[in-house]
Amino acid sequence: MTTAALDARAGRRCHNVLNSLHATHYFSPDLGEELDALGVSHPKARNFAVRAAALGPVGPGTVAAAFYNYKYELVARHVPAVWEAATPAQALAARARAADSTLRRLLGEDTLASAEMAEAAQLALRATEACTRPARPLYSAHADLPVPEQPHMALFHAATLLREHRGDGHVAVLMSAELDGLEAVVTHTATGKGMRPKWVFGTRGWSQEEWDAACGRLRERGLVDAAGELTEQGVRLRAEIEAETDRLDRAPYEHLGAAGVERLTELGKAFAGAALVAGAFPADLIGKG
Repeated sequence: MTTAALDARAGRRCHNVLNSLHATHYFSPDLGEELDALGVSHPKARNFAVRAAALGPVGPGTVAAAFYNYKYELVARHVPAVWEAATPAQALAARARAADSTLRRLLGEDTLASAEMAEAAQLALRATEACTRPARPLYSAHADLPVPEQPHMALFHAATLLREHRGDGHVAVLMSAELDGLEAVVTHTATGKGMRPKWVFGTRGWSQEEWDAACGRLRERGLVDAAGELTEQGVRLRAEIEAETDRLDRAPYEHLGAAGVERLTELGKAFAGAALVAGAFPADLIGKG
């Protein structure tokens, strides 16, 4: 195994733990309360309000293109209407308040004030120094936002940048693999590491019929079998997708260096693990069925 492969997989592991920490606010009641106060009360509108806000008051086409795996018709039901209830600046402020209260509740004040939290924030911010803007709309929009002063919020900000940087590159790889948004979700779920179909239907706007149709297209390509499981060809394609995503996302972790990546992963794993134990995510979120 080459050093490059080891570095890429180390970067992926680091991303995974930081992404878990970032994602806690999406499932937090705090986010719902903050957005309800602004008049964004529909649960399916909340993700659009906070994640797309950095792009400005954009329309549904921009959001659907950047998010990739959401059904356009779902996006169009809430965007741009969401900007009539809350400006992007208000949505971003609400997101920051929700992230702050969520991390305080899940991790505790002592952890937020710890030297480890400050160290993790410093390491994550250093990694973001090597992120690049071209062809990365969600990363680039969030990179225009100021870095918070509090260490736990600085870590949340850096985790957001690293998440969107990898995500933008991942979308390019999915397009190259000729997987549309739903097909990408179906194959990810088939790995056992993606969202269960019920969560896809509830958050992405797709129906069971559309899911079944996507499975049919994937069967025609030889990527899934009659039971919806990945074939050898499907397993190989998913591995190639992750490897190419790693390659496009290698710069931040190469910039941080092996020792820094290992330490940030260690710290992030401890924080994300504590959040998981504290009930940050629904128990039935991940799986095939």
